[in-house]
Amino acid sequence: MTADEAAGLLGIDRRSVYTYVQRMEGFPQPSKIGRTLLFERQALLDWRAKHPARRKRDSPPT
Repeated sequence: MTADEAAGLLGIDRRSVYTYVQRMEGFPQPSKIGRTLLFERQALLDWRAKHPARRKRDSPPT
């Protein structure tokens, strides 16, 4: 998956994907082909299962 696709899958901004790659320990590391970063879908899903999305402060409870 591209960084854009990974961001959509995780429900985060594309810039956050790049930040997570550089700064967040345990975040799935991409393979690099040329200048393109490619992520394994299952690795991202496994990571998300261990790190549930935080609810936005202004969002009503579900």
